[in-house]
Amino acid sequence: MKTIIQRVKNASVTVNEETIGKIEQGFLIFLGVGQDDTKETADRLIKKIINLRIFSDENGKTNLSIKQVNGSILVVSQFTLYADCSHGNRPSFINAASPALANELYEYFIAKCSEEISVVEHGIFGADMDVALINDGPFTIYLES
Repeated sequence: MKTIIQRVKNASVTVNEETIGKIEQGFLIFLGVGQDDTKETADRLIKKIINLRIFSDENGKTNLSIKQVNGSILVVSQFTLYADCSHGNRPSFINAASPALANELYEYFIAKCSEEISVVEHGIFGADMDVALINDGPFTIYLES
């Protein structure tokens, strides 16, 4: 699994001009699923994300986790994180999971995050989505498991 995690002041995802997911302070997570990913892969990644200490404490140091600031999560499926451009200019997505596996693990990822964080919103798997955000920092982290 590959993720881009953005610490945001707010973020939303829209499909067909309808906002389907919206959060205030927290993480916007773009999630890509690879061919060899499993629920165990997702579990390890979620644990890492939930415990990332990238929110400011009372002294302005990045020392607090998303749970400690009562933050929210917005998860957006992003198979293009598996783009391979090493052979020319047209990306290949051969390393991305099949749609069935990717959707299963995307839904699992959302459900497991919901066990840890009170507000977890998400996009629609496979949909053409518009994502809006105000990046806080900016603070963006790439995590791969």
